[in-house]
Amino acid sequence: MVINIGSKNSVVNQFVCELRDASIQQDSMRFRLNMERLGSIFAYEISKTFEYETKEVITSLGTTEIQGMKSVPVLATILRAGLPLHQGMLNFLDQADNAFVSAYREHRKDDEYAIQIEYVSSPELEKRILVLSDPMLATGHSMVSSFKALLAHGKPVHTHFVSVVASIQGVEYMKRMLPKTGTTIWVAAIDDELTAQGYIVPGLGDAGDLAFGMKV
Repeated sequence: MVINIGSKNSVVNQFVCELRDASIQQDSMRFRLNMERLGSIFAYEISKTFEYETKEVITSLGTTEIQGMKSVPVLATILRAGLPLHQGMLNFLDQADNAFVSAYREHRKDDEYAIQIEYVSSPELEKRILVLSDPMLATGHSMVSSFKALLAHGKPVHTHFVSVVASIQGVEYMKRMLPKTGTTIWVAAIDDELTAQGYIVPGLGDAGDLAFGMKV
């Protein structure tokens, strides 16, 4: 299942608009803030799919029953670009456990490259709900490689993949490579073009550089 939360007009589209705007991008703090805001919106939407159970709460004036989350998810992200998006989800799902994957493109000759996984830090994932985020879903290779690396820590009961901007090609690759059940892809925008170098057009640029500064 692919869910595009930007398909209907809402403040989501304003945040995506500002993320894309080259003049606003010069303010890295605002870029990070907009990513964080979108992370919180994604977390809210994803939370609607969780299981809930009745819990009794004691107030200062009595007791009441509410619906609370039956279990907490694991929030995972791909370093470094995913950190603001991850923080936005953590702001809402503050009891979640966390996982981090260090992945990068190893460029080879011409336009060839491979995804290299350097480091994975994760709690037990067996029968947990996993939310894996990365701001850009270009080819989809980074997300799929990171997911496979996380599976060494157990098989989630359901995995939600979150990206702000995706390419059509990346979404189709994910649909081919991921399990047919137990997975959902969440995006805020889907762009038509992917360059030979694996960059989304119009996209928004390098999310890691825009959030944290140029790397060498």
